[in-house]
Amino acid sequence: MKTIYFITSNKGKYSEAKEKLRNLNITLVQHNIGYPEIQADCLEDVIHFGVEHIQKNFHKPFIIEDAGLFIDSLDGFPGVYSAYVYHTIGCKGILRLLKDANDKKRTAHFESVYAFKDPDDNDAFIFRGICPGKISSCMLGISGFGYDPIFVPTGNTKTFAQMSLKEKNSYSHRGKAIDQLIDFFKKINNRKF
Repeated sequence: MKTIYFITSNKGKYSEAKEKLRNLNITLVQHNIGYPEIQADCLEDVIHFGVEHIQKNFHKPFIIEDAGLFIDSLDGFPGVYSAYVYHTIGCKGILRLLKDANDKKRTAHFESVYAFKDPDDNDAFIFRGICPGKISSCMLGISGFGYDPIFVPTGNTKTFAQMSLKEKNSYSHRGKAIDQLIDFFKKINNRKF
């Protein structure tokens, strides 16, 4: 059994990843050592900075993830500032910003970027997932975390917060990024961590 550390304080992110990786020969351990999240133009820049910071003092295989909600009619806001905006105005604040918006003005997408870094490799491996959808007109559901109560993925009528973890993972940006990570782990299956 190989051990990989998920550097995050977010139990929801950890639960989603653990569920997706459960059939692999991997033990995923949540490890909250923190790292600075720079304000950048794209999620990949935030992730690369995080990897550089973490690998200076942590010498075991790890993954990190950053995600953002991008609302088309708000020019991609909150985007890379999603965590800050969530902690500042929350889902209710986003709904207030869109209170007069019709369905066409509510289109949005989630993006997720995972990085896997092994101390034996020079570079981190990057995996990206996108989930298109729209912002609901009110908060619905009690599952999940973050913007889940207001995001409805394309192809469904429920918000992420109304879905089971398994159903959410089948649609979500994180689920899509983790699927790429799983394919990568399967290719390097014989490698020691």
